[in-house]
Amino acid sequence: MRKAFKYRLYPTKPQVKDLERTLELCRELYNAALQERRDAYKKAGKSVGLYQQKRYLPQIREELPQYKRVHSQVLQDVLHRVDKAFQGFFRRLKAGQKAGYPRFKGQGRYDSFTFP
Repeated sequence: MRKAFKYRLYPTKPQVKDLERTLELCRELYNAALQERRDAYKKAGKSVGLYQQKRYLPQIREELPQYKRVHSQVLQDVLHRVDKAFQGFFRRLKAGQKAGYPRFKGQGRYDSFTFP
């Protein structure tokens, strides 16, 4: 059995700034992971999986210092979301339903992040 807790936060102005920065970085990572999967399939006809993308997280954090301030498990969850979107897409495609390819997240369309 799993339990989940939702908390209402009352952050201060600096905390709001940090939360917004984290959300923006998560959105950028989501879009980059989605783009990587699209490009790999278009150029080489190969799919990129969750664990292949997870392997590059330490390298991303090393090259882009702004990602060092975001918890590693939050970044891993972003990649899980991308993978879940593709799993749903292929499940609907297999079932003959309207598939709905995963979309890029625009400004303000990525509004949460998860700590396990």
